[in-house]
Amino acid sequence: MDKKPGSDGTLTVARNKKANHDYAIEDCYEAGIALTGTEVKSLREGRASLAEAFVNIDRRGEIWLEGANIPEYLNGTWNNHAPKRKRKLLLHAIQIAKLSRQIE
Repeated sequence: MDKKPGSDGTLTVARNKKANHDYAIEDCYEAGIALTGTEVKSLREGRASLAEAFVNIDRRGEIWLEGANIPEYLNGTWNNHAPKRKRKLLLHAIQIAKLSRQIE
């Protein structure tokens, strides 16, 4: 995991190295993730795991990240997030349609 931003100002928070080893990656997409406040704070601490994560496209054409583990924020209150909840990925509709066609 990178601790310093790259030359373009981005910071890699988590990377699934096992996926690169186990699968042949043909295309890469950059997507946003809809997060809650405590999830952002936990990610800033560098606490995330994509080891069991996968992407699912539902019937409404929304794409979800499932199985990713973002542990609860240590200084959070009783209103902390669920560590393994489904998180919505933010992609353009054209990209989601292309992925849907590829998996059919």
